[in-house]
Amino acid sequence: MASTRTGLTYEDLREMPDDGRRYEALEGDLAVSPAPSWTHQRIVARLFKLLQRAEDAGCGVAATAPVDVVLSAATVVQPDLLFISRDRAAIITHENVQGAPDLVVEVLSETTRRRDLGPKLRLYARHGVRWYWAVDPDEQAVRVYTLEEGPYGEPNFVRTGNTLTCPLFPAVRVEVDEMFAG
Repeated sequence: MASTRTGLTYEDLREMPDDGRRYEALEGDLAVSPAPSWTHQRIVARLFKLLQRAEDAGCGVAATAPVDVVLSAATVVQPDLLFISRDRAAIITHENVQGAPDLVVEVLSETTRRRDLGPKLRLYARHGVRWYWAVDPDEQAVRVYTLEEGPYGEPNFVRTGNTLTCPLFPAVRVEVDEMFAG
């Protein structure tokens, strides 16, 4: 992960090479991540099934990276997964998402852990992401952050042996064990 102060904007990011890396602007700072690991992508695929079931139930719209989420002129992120409620679907444009999704999911890795639990966590709260799930393959747990007022409070840890759900789609659930199986 490289991070450089450059004053980048969304237009600058659109000029980055299509080289398999993920380019984001975090308050104008360039953040670059390598392609994700096999384990990371398996977890993303399993969680996308959960979000797809919520979409099929009419709760909203799900997407996986890469999709640009423009939180401000200097903050453009590409979360691993996102979910936008049906009532807020107007923030979805042909090219990107203009504003905070209701739910953002990041799968932590060696190269992204600090960023996902540091600057991105603070940015998601500041820009109004109501639920943020930080999925930790090492701990086989999901840190569930809920936005009340101000920054996120302490996360609720949902571990193996438990069920993960979200108030956006309470009838749709996934067993945490299933996410980390295999």
